[in-house]
Amino acid sequence: MTRAGRPGIVDVAAAVIWREGRYLGVRRPPGKPMAGAWEFPGGKIEPGETPEVALSRELREELGIVPVTIAFFMEKAHVYEHLSVHLHFFHVHAFSGELAALEGQDMEWLTPAEAVALPFLEADRDIVEALALDAADA
Repeated sequence: MTRAGRPGIVDVAAAVIWREGRYLGVRRPPGKPMAGAWEFPGGKIEPGETPEVALSRELREELGIVPVTIAFFMEKAHVYEHLSVHLHFFHVHAFSGELAALEGQDMEWLTPAEAVALPFLEADRDIVEALALDAADA
């Protein structure tokens, strides 16, 4: 079942992609809304797509990779001044392909502690903080 296409709400699939205790942060490139902010990779869920299918498509289009393992993490809603989003977060612990910034975005493998200091999108900030707490408790 898909929720994409609900009036006034943008459904988004996002990935926390892990490698050796770090996750991938991407910075929105110039010319995009909220340029310069860090975020988790992913994008809009198109009508007829499940969040998992959308995530696979977005990661292929943006980063040139295909997730091998996708594990649901959490959902959350966030309201910006100009936009309401419903986010579907997934952990990705393995992928195939060569990671590349296909849309001109900056990318960095971040420790959960490092990520807290970066200007992540408002919708992602509590996820960044929760991941840092989880890492501190481990």
